[in-house]
Amino acid sequence: MELEYPILIVDDMHPSLMEGLDSMRIPYTYLPAINRDALLELLPECSGLVLRSKLEVNQEILDRAIHLKFVARAGSGMDNVDELYAHSKGIQCINAPEGNRDAVGEHAAGLLLGLTRKIPKSFDEIKSGIWLREENRGEELTEMTVGIIGFGNTGQAFAKKISGFGCRILYYDKNISDVPTPNAKPALLEEVYDQADVLSFHIPLDEENKGLINHSLIAKVARPFYLLNLSRGGIMNTRDILRGLESGKIKAAALDVLENEKPRTWNEEEKNLLQGLIASNRVILTPHIGGWTTASYRKISGVLLAKIKLLLS
Repeated sequence: MELEYPILIVDDMHPSLMEGLDSMRIPYTYLPAINRDALLELLPECSGLVLRSKLEVNQEILDRAIHLKFVARAGSGMDNVDELYAHSKGIQCINAPEGNRDAVGEHAAGLLLGLTRKIPKSFDEIKSGIWLREENRGEELTEMTVGIIGFGNTGQAFAKKISGFGCRILYYDKNISDVPTPNAKPALLEEVYDQADVLSFHIPLDEENKGLINHSLIAKVARPFYLLNLSRGGIMNTRDILRGLESGKIKAAALDVLENEKPRTWNEEEKNLLQGLIASNRVILTPHIGGWTTASYRKISGVLLAKIKLLLS
């Protein structure tokens, strides 16, 4: 594949990406602070588009970028790119889930330990001068079955990180029947729901998965369970999760994502749901930082560079 125009990079990237493009003598324009209007002006004269989440790459954008050969997203998901329409126009779509899978796996393991050992709750109590031991008695992963929904890069990394704790690990993925992973076994979705003490979700946001974690799914789980979501907020119904916490069906939840991650746009209902999660005292919330580490920042750019090089070879 030959590039007639430069690659347009519109989000902050690790310097190694630009250094690699320089060494390969691939022209690019690096404008991480560019606004939407200026970006739209440059789209007709770019052969590649590299981004994180700044832009919704929809049909309008893809039609405007008349010389576009590929879209590269520095992250694991592609939910802000209309892949079907891009492919219909002969535009390649690439991402870099390999770059932040270890970061997400570690974060998930940390959140799970935080839930089962009540670490944030007990720390908050100590800050208020409260010293409670029996009320903060925890549970051991050694005696649990962890169910992983979605066994791609991050699901497999999570399984690898927690396998040393001696827990039983079951996984379900509609596209994967068996992946050689120490101490993890494939299972039917119904089997996971029937046996899991923990459910951790590592799936993309698409039409099929939108709102998947809802009242119906929670009811299918055989016993009270711990819930983790480190994929996308759009795969869950926050109100139903709150109800699950109130009923006790969800023992505790760790959410690295929200349905709406733009605080300035929160309506009253969204604010009330967030306050409900916080008030439950059995929820850990983090601001979508599961894959956000110093190492992943570098590794994601390395993965993208290698894939761009392969694409152009």
